[in-house]
Amino acid sequence: MRAYRCLALLVLLLPAAAARAQMGAGPPAVGVVAAHEQPVTETTEFVGRIQAIDKVDLVSRVTAFLDEIHVSEGAEVQKGDLLFVLERGPFEADVAVRQATVAQDQALLRNATITLGRAQALLNTPAGQRSAVDDAQAQQASLGAQMLSAQAQLRASQINLAYTEIRAPVAGKISRILITTGNVVTPSSGPLATIYSQDPMYVLFPVSVRAALDLRKRYEGKGPRAVTVKLRLPDGSLFGQAGTIDYIEPTVSSSTDTVIFRARIANPLRPNARANDPGSRELIDGEFVTVQLEGVEPVLALGIPRAAVLTDQQGSYVYVLGPGNHAEQRRIVLGQSTPATAIVLSGLHDGETVIADGLQRVRPGAVVNPGPPPPAPVAPPPGKS
Repeated sequence: MRAYRCLALLVLLLPAAAARAQMGAGPPAVGVVAAHEQPVTETTEFVGRIQAIDKVDLVSRVTAFLDEIHVSEGAEVQKGDLLFVLERGPFEADVAVRQATVAQDQALLRNATITLGRAQALLNTPAGQRSAVDDAQAQQASLGAQMLSAQAQLRASQINLAYTEIRAPVAGKISRILITTGNVVTPSSGPLATIYSQDPMYVLFPVSVRAALDLRKRYEGKGPRAVTVKLRLPDGSLFGQAGTIDYIEPTVSSSTDTVIFRARIANPLRPNARANDPGSRELIDGEFVTVQLEGVEPVLALGIPRAAVLTDQQGSYVYVLGPGNHAEQRRIVLGQSTPATAIVLSGLHDGETVIADGLQRVRPGAVVNPGPPPPAPVAPPPGKS
């Protein structure tokens, strides 16, 4: 009986003890920070594709056998370098024939000029006749035209002979060679190879009309030079060069509702790489990259720690410290944020206090015990765990 009485007394005392313990615990402790304007570098990301500024297909202008190849696949060439040599014999012979024709016509023209001079000298004598002068003039004009035609044909033959040497029209890296020596090449047989310029390169990226309008408002009056273009490579690393926007498409794509932006960016040789080495430069024609548009000058924006922002189905919100240390739920609109700092466009005012730590213990309208947030963890030095 005595044991049953002790058990009943314990059951009666437990709720009261729990209530007293809860009252003694007090409001939950939270870390708070003040929202203040701070300089922020605005960044916007897009998906882009690298494009060579110059891309030239090397095509034969005449029909001939491919005799010599003077370039290695994947090598970088300079403008004017000799790349391919076609069979020259037939074209050299044609030039010689045209030169002989020109020499013959020149001789005939000189004789016609002499004949015209004699006819004109005899015109004022009893032996002279007007018809003889007219015939001589016509013969001279006819032979003059014939010589001009022969000279034009000679020039055409010389041009065709020059086409037997295929030189680099631009500087760049040459692609795989598609036709080997000994084959007949024609203007319709396709390219022998392709040259892709290397430095600088273009990066093209589509921007939605809404985002384009936002960029225009953000940098009103400053022009494309107000932003710097940076690239993130497919492996996630940041490319070491920065570029500038040099062209914006004057039309909107009807299928995607986007505008094409184009930037020019340097593509130097990688450290310790040689021009003819495979992969000697980071950017390759056709490569997908992440384009980051960064403002050249930081702007003042209302910032809070990213950890203070919560999200539900209705959007983003924070807890603001109100009168009497009551937690007030506040809906906000975020701008261009970073992993550490959230930029608030609306919903907060400069100087208001938000809860940044201990959010799991906060409920709307609940009283909290505010204090400074704990310090951010310090990353260990490289090579240490």
